Amino acid sequence: VPALATEPRFAQRLREYLEEGKLLDGRYQLQKVPGGRVALPVLEEKLSQLQLPQEVPCGLVRIQDPVPSRAARRRTPAQKLRDELQRLLGESWSEELERDLPRAWQRHGDLVLLSEESFRSAPWEKLGPVLWETVASVLGARRLARQGRVLPDGMRSPSVTLLLGQDGWVEHVDNRIRYTFDVTKCMFSPGNITEKLRVASLPCSGEVLVDLYAGIGYFTLPYLVHAAAAFAHACEWNSHAVEALRRNLVLNGVQDRCHIHHGDSRQLELRDVADRVNLGLIPSSEEGWPVACRVLKKGTGGVLHIHHNVETLPAPPPAQTPVLRAEPGSPEGAGSDEEAQHPVEDGRRGTLGNRIRPEWQRWAEATASRIRGLLAELHGEPWCTSILHIEAVKSYAPHVHHLVLDLECRPRLP
Repeated sequence: VPALATEPRFAQRLREYLEEGKLLDGRYQLQKVPGGRVALPVLEEKLSQLQLPQEVPCGLVRIQDPVPSRAARRRTPAQKLRDELQRLLGESWSEELERDLPRAWQRHGDLVLLSEESFRSAPWEKLGPVLWETVASVLGARRLARQGRVLPDGMRSPSVTLLLGQDGWVEHVDNRIRYTFDVTKCMFSPGNITEKLRVASLPCSGEVLVDLYAGIGYFTLPYLVHAAAAFAHACEWNSHAVEALRRNLVLNGVQDRCHIHHGDSRQLELRDVADRVNLGLIPSSEEGWPVACRVLKKGTGGVLHIHHNVETLPAPPPAQTPVLRAEPGSPEGAGSDEEAQHPVEDGRRGTLGNRIRPEWQRWAEATASRIRGLLAELHGEPWCTSILHIEAVKSYAPHVHHLVLDLECRPRLP
């Protein structure tokens, strides 16, 4: 770092001179240098404007190991980024550029994923690669990418641009499960972590799972690694996600307990195999409901985990949690009220106010009725459906919530 060195008795006068000319580099502390002198850091980009003051004896030196000032240590990463880019652009800096800076970003190992709206103004282009190298340096990254809109291709493919680096493959760890994927090809939603944790705690020992929308293994892996499912059938039609899923199964040592079905899950030929079916597609997994019914074990049934986006009116929610009981006449209806009466599991994850909203209950009951009808039509005999739990995963949009319905489905006993 360039600096002006002077005797200690002249340090204050030199500091005032540099501050007046906006030449002092406030990111670093004053430091002692050989000869009993004190060095005041100056801005590298202002060296061409620097004129040594005649009234203060001083000389230009370089500080090899600059120490950050207290003010610099207190700055947030966003503030540091703004300050560094402002210095880089100098007189070209404007309020428009400041509004164009990212306020938040995702970090995946050494890759930082910037928000879609950041660095869109034309003046950034003249900086070329220097811009991305500077941003990466300030944020402590080696690679940069920028988000775009999700593509309307039926696969929720991301539109991500790699700005710095050779490839977009990253590794992410959730609940001791390793996920690797290419951020330019596959989605990763950190907002679903509560549901992945819940899935990991389900009692699935000895069960067969069918995951109709497996992606890179968001839910398949928690079922296998933590919930102890015996085997999983993972369905996925995005070839990039399938490649990531194959790697993730190996990374977590469960490749021998999973079969990948690459293709449209609506064309799945499996029948009568599943104790549990995961339908993790939003805004709706409804197209997969007939498939889920076909893969459930005909003799014993099982549990469906149905994801859906449900619109919620902005009116204040009711004061008490409505009780969702098992369907009358089901095997669970008489002896398992304990399960049916607990649609919210003790509020362990703060289910958006710890209440079941009326709209959620209506959607759950309508879904249970529809599934019951599909099963009866498929098998030619009545089935019972029982609402075990409604989980609010996250707020998806204003007055829209991503929900998961745990629905138990059993053939009616004669």
